[in-house]
Amino acid sequence: MEKKISEIKVLFQAAAVDELPELIEAYKADARSGVQSLIAGAKKRQKAVADEKKRLEGMKRYEYQYAQAGIICGIDEAGRGPLAGPVVAGAVVLPKDCDILYLNDSKQLSEKKREELYEIIMEKALAVGVGCASPERIDEINILQATYEAMREAVGKLSVKPDILLNDAVTIPGVDIRQVPIIKGDAKSVSIAAASIIAKVTRDRLMRQYDSLFPKYGFAQNKGYGAASHIDALKKYGPTPIHRKSFIGNFVEL
Repeated sequence: MEKKISEIKVLFQAAAVDELPELIEAYKADARSGVQSLIAGAKKRQKAVADEKKRLEGMKRYEYQYAQAGIICGIDEAGRGPLAGPVVAGAVVLPKDCDILYLNDSKQLSEKKREELYEIIMEKALAVGVGCASPERIDEINILQATYEAMREAVGKLSVKPDILLNDAVTIPGVDIRQVPIIKGDAKSVSIAAASIIAKVTRDRLMRQYDSLFPKYGFAQNKGYGAASHIDALKKYGPTPIHRKSFIGNFVEL
């Protein structure tokens, strides 16, 4: 008995990409337009994944270039620019055969996709380290030095010691590991992209927690950045303990 199109649709929707060729072959002779539409959709899905694998391969060029150096770690930060909250750094060592699709600069990904990738990275990475510098520390030593401090902490928390660091644009002082600064590295290296996602998701989760403590500032939405509504709240209610005093002098008297 011929399967209903709705039943075939369920099969296509449930299939992993590597299962699609078998399904396409099984139903290619079915002339019903609904089935042919499902096959066309499956082929489109195959092409999208093939294109993504090709893009990802391009993002491994630094990993291939420095493969002989040993264990490679990507480093990136989140939160250098906000008026409130910490700066967070991520350090990630990926396996050499890393197959995590859609790794990219965290700013290019939706919040939902970042959260999905965070869980996959935490599952598949050989090691992940996270460092954090508080608003007080940022005010004390300045944002650049606080960022370096967070990065050193992230590297120090790795369960394996890397032989080389691929950094997003910076060279971290006080680190006895070979470093390669890469401009816009979070869009050029899978290791840095993974670190970018870890740092961003960690910081965003912290800012959502702060939002429950200080609900008038919209931290869950603006993540501490200088959105108009955030600045209005800052002027109206004054700074919270997580505001960076060195960043908000143009908006409130301290």
